[in-house]
Amino acid sequence: MKIENLIRDNIKRLKPYTCARDSYSEGVLLDANENTLGSTFEYYNLELNRYPDPLQINMRRKLSALINIPIENLVFGVGSDELIDLIIRIFCNPGIDNTVIVQPTYGMYHVCCDINNVEVREAFLSDQFEIEVDSIMNKVGENTKIVFLCSPNNPTGNTLSSKSILELCEKTNAIIVVDEAYIDFDEENSVISEILNQRNLIVLRTFSKAWGLAAIRCGYCAADKEVINTIIKVKAPYTINKLTEKAVVESINNFRTKEKFVDEIITQREFVFKKLNELEKVQKVFKSDSNFILFKCKNASEVHRTLAERGVVIRDRSSQEKLENCLRVSIGTEIENRIMLSELEKVL
Repeated sequence: MKIENLIRDNIKRLKPYTCARDSYSEGVLLDANENTLGSTFEYYNLELNRYPDPLQINMRRKLSALINIPIENLVFGVGSDELIDLIIRIFCNPGIDNTVIVQPTYGMYHVCCDINNVEVREAFLSDQFEIEVDSIMNKVGENTKIVFLCSPNNPTGNTLSSKSILELCEKTNAIIVVDEAYIDFDEENSVISEILNQRNLIVLRTFSKAWGLAAIRCGYCAADKEVINTIIKVKAPYTINKLTEKAVVESINNFRTKEKFVDEIITQREFVFKKLNELEKVQKVFKSDSNFILFKCKNASEVHRTLAERGVVIRDRSSQEKLENCLRVSIGTEIENRIMLSELEKVL
């Protein structure tokens, strides 16, 4: 397939902003109107008075070595949300093109489409929250540019079928975006390596979950080189600052700690799963491959409100399609999980 056939014409014609650091990053740098005397805030000798690398070469090199994806197939963004917005802006002509969002899922896909005046067509997972390829393809039309999937899916928690994802890539010329924000908890079922084989596959990931870096707002995208180059062309040049770069690089160097976090979260997830199933008034607990669990009970919204009044805050997902009376609870520390379970049992 030809990626350029999907890109908006004005994006193809776009001459990207050329910033000072695109050309030179070393030497006597007097080209960017920076304060060359220094910074009022000193941190790790990062020279915060200088603009950061707009191409995030060091970050991409470190990440490439960790996940075994070539550097030219990677780009960073301000969380996955910036990348979601950029992908929509690159491929979808406002008021003309459309996307397919496979529900129930993460709400920002729809919000970003609405902001960009791009029509959303909704397809649905099965009652077991699995991909139904034919159902999705029935929503794909001539002007469908993107299909959004989340795997493991938020808020259902399950990893979607890799086989079905790749089947969608083969059956449609639309871009297939797979948001793997929670894949650290089920890495063996990632489709990220397939971006080297499927030109229309984009995989999103984040440092907000397993890495414990939600506050720095950093995510990344793995995709075909032409897609990556177009994202770099469109995105603002300095969205990843030096403090974020420092945090990400040091975290990648310390990736064993992330692995320990994942192991502990999975252990606690299985504990919470078992205990929720033992509660008589919990009607169903859904299997999870992520760091949260979806469960069903009567009067979920009332349970959610009462728990919050008692100091335990979880998410009410009962307004979403196929999730009537469903609540989502994140996996915390052992102490937090025991408090949550105790208060939930009282409320129920």
